[in-house]
Amino acid sequence: MDFALNEEQRMFRAMFRDFAAKEIAPHADDIDHEEALPAEMVRKAANQGFMGATLPEAYFGAELDGVSYAMLIESLAGACASFAVLLATHVSEVAMSILEHGSDEQKETWLTPMAAGEVIGAFALTEPDAGSDAAALQTSAVVEGDEVVLDGVKTWVTNGESAGLFLVFGRGEEGIESFLVPRDTPGLTVGYREPTLGLRSATFNTIYLENCRVPAANRLGAPGAGWEIAQRAQARMAIGMAAVGLGVAADSVDVAAQFATERVQFGVPIAKKQAIQAYVAEAFTDVEALRYLVYRTAWLTDQEGDFTVDAAMVKAFGARVARTVTNRMLQVLGGYGYMEDYPMARKYRDGRALGIIGGPTELQYVRVAQRIFAERDVEIAP
Repeated sequence: MDFALNEEQRMFRAMFRDFAAKEIAPHADDIDHEEALPAEMVRKAANQGFMGATLPEAYFGAELDGVSYAMLIESLAGACASFAVLLATHVSEVAMSILEHGSDEQKETWLTPMAAGEVIGAFALTEPDAGSDAAALQTSAVVEGDEVVLDGVKTWVTNGESAGLFLVFGRGEEGIESFLVPRDTPGLTVGYREPTLGLRSATFNTIYLENCRVPAANRLGAPGAGWEIAQRAQARMAIGMAAVGLGVAADSVDVAAQFATERVQFGVPIAKKQAIQAYVAEAFTDVEALRYLVYRTAWLTDQEGDFTVDAAMVKAFGARVARTVTNRMLQVLGGYGYMEDYPMARKYRDGRALGIIGGPTELQYVRVAQRIFAERDVEIAP
């Protein structure tokens, strides 16, 4: 069993870290306070190939392997979790769904502009009464001739404010279906943006679909295949969110360790205090455990087989590590950690979101329990 990164992966990691340090980290606090991600940041990421990270070169993507992609998300999140969430949603949930399930025409139409950052993808599954129970969605998808009419309300649509393309899920005659809906489609309205505790520069909007007509050719995948597409997308996103948690937690340890070497109390740097050492060492251990679980699960995405349960495990663990590590590292900084002038406050707020966004931790544990008890002929329901 080889855990070493190959030469290409090491090169990618250095490039990701350099980009994050130079192009994102210096602006992270400002964009958090402004609650907006500059278009210039997206453009620079696209120029590096990041907006099409896992797409084939035929669509001007970078064609990264699963581990390299996880390292990209990790590096971006260490600088700004909001930007990492935007990119992960765009790539993992929307672009990869088109690549895996789209027609040749759909791929040709959308993947190249998505890789170029000209079109941002948004994932529209959740509804007011269909959150964790996403299969209870009520948005209707009615076929009328060569069109499909969508009616319903979607909530917590990540990237809703900046998206040029929405992957929308609705209920048709053969079950849940998915559709590619351009932003300028009549009947689609981008509504309220949710104000959030953390991830302030990411956008989460309500969208309204009222007699929203799209060509039947905009259906993604076969009729009734929407639920399978959604689950696959959410599993990829779960791994992405674990990588976000890894980036946030790892950078928090770096910030706290540096602070501990500079902050003097009782005549010595607080790094010499055993309590501080224990906090930092325990956090570092948790980060390294998460790192190997993230990389292993990311590696599974390049193999044949189902990685849904593995994604649920890493998502739940990543959220826990992000929450506990940022909490401990804020304590190392003391009052400074609680000040908005220091990055730890932002990391603390962002880390807490990961137990919710992309599916709550409790739901991830249900999926893990289903696997455990299926072997014992016990059916587990949420």
